[in-house]
Amino acid sequence: MTTLGHVLLGLLARAPASGYDLAQKLKGPVDFFWQARHSQIYPELARLEQDGYVVVQHVPQTERPDKKIYRITDAGTTVLKAWVIAPVEVPVVRDELVLKAYCLWLAHPAAAIELFRAHAHHHTELLARYQRNQGWLLEQWATEGRRIDSPWFGSIASIQRGIGYEQEYAAWCRWMIEQLEQAISD
Repeated sequence: MTTLGHVLLGLLARAPASGYDLAQKLKGPVDFFWQARHSQIYPELARLEQDGYVVVQHVPQTERPDKKIYRITDAGTTVLKAWVIAPVEVPVVRDELVLKAYCLWLAHPAAAIELFRAHAHHHTELLARYQRNQGWLLEQWATEGRRIDSPWFGSIASIQRGIGYEQEYAAWCRWMIEQLEQAISD
């Protein structure tokens, strides 16, 4: 099974959803650590249904095609539980901005400052978004979020990772800007 299949099962383990709903959830709380295009979701849902990991309920709609609501099966839950604790390879990092920093000696510092400012701004905005989400999660799920057996613990743990990543990346960009500004003033 693909990682996207496991992501979709993980979302469906929280609550049944349509393909559209799953796509929206992938844009929300999950997007900082896993992204998928809308066009990838429906074929994966079809595979999950074919393999018996989800079932589909057709909900009639007027003036629209029937809505499909996907629900995880016991087999899907079993597969998901096994996947959650399976070993994970360390991901290969491919960060073009870090590669550019590695080759920065070839650039004029003033031009490079703008590049790093843009990235610092981007990561600072994401950090603020994740911190807002964390605040909401902690407020809404103060008790549930502390229970390891609650899906809300996973949400809080994931957003905590996103916050740490964005804090570090924004700080690194600001450090790069300081180094470049210092080079110009020397």
